[in-house]
Amino acid sequence: MGLDKFKGIFPAFYACYDDAGEVSEERTKDLCTHLLEKGVNGLYVGGSSGECIYQSLDERKATLRYVAECLEGKLTLIAHVGAPSTRDSVILAKYAEELGYDALSAIPPIYFTLPERSIYTYWSEIMDAAELPFIIYNIPQTTGYSLSMNLFKKLLKNEKVIGLKNSSMPVMDIERFKAAAGENFIVFNGPDEQFVSGRLIGADSGIGGTYAVMPELLLAADKAVTSGSFDEARKIQKEINDIIIALCSLNGSMYSAIKEVLKLKGVNIGSVRGPLEPVSGEDLHKIAAIKILIDRSIEKYAN
Repeated sequence: MGLDKFKGIFPAFYACYDDAGEVSEERTKDLCTHLLEKGVNGLYVGGSSGECIYQSLDERKATLRYVAECLEGKLTLIAHVGAPSTRDSVILAKYAEELGYDALSAIPPIYFTLPERSIYTYWSEIMDAAELPFIIYNIPQTTGYSLSMNLFKKLLKNEKVIGLKNSSMPVMDIERFKAAAGENFIVFNGPDEQFVSGRLIGADSGIGGTYAVMPELLLAADKAVTSGSFDEARKIQKEINDIIIALCSLNGSMYSAIKEVLKLKGVNIGSVRGPLEPVSGEDLHKIAAIKILIDRSIEKYAN
């Protein structure tokens, strides 16, 4: 299959709530439209940025449906279907296929420490549930499991495995996975703070949790890397990292800070769901300064 549609900038889609904290169809579609207009290449729907582990199965299905209704055929859509149980993951995989998603993805099982044969079976059962390509998700800092090369090579024998979202912090991991899989395989850089270095060492694309609050900068960084303007790319990465540090410096969840910035940009998608904490108190007054930091960076590098 052609893999070009999986190349580029893929914001990890945020959970969109109404003022009562329920998943909102209107606000989900507002964020879809906003990102479509920014020119991103696709979306990664239902992952950690979508607060998936804090949502019910029905809520996750609703978000998948709202995004598909708004964007099917307009952007490449990847459905993250990882869940605490294989049963729920399979249900989400089948539903994403019905909705017309382009690919599936899933974190490894969480909470219990499992042997690799269990992780292999979990991912395999998700792939067996739908006739869609599959993108492995390696994020050891939150799942407690670091994808081994042995399991990776075993998974590559399944023709449905077409990509890997690698969010481990060593950039070398991207190079090793890309070298093992070959050119006919998509590696997505995971850590936003190392997007440029990840691309230079072998990543074809990027999926990230901060992309949707500053898509213009990630698109500009990707363009700079592709065109060989590496000094420009490094400067943009520095701006991106300054913004990420600012977003993480407040007394609430980074996603809450992002959502407050988006409100100032005219995109209200509510707040975050507990146990994630909203930004509050004096730190709310710092949101406007972060928006200005983003706007100035966009003006400098993306216009």
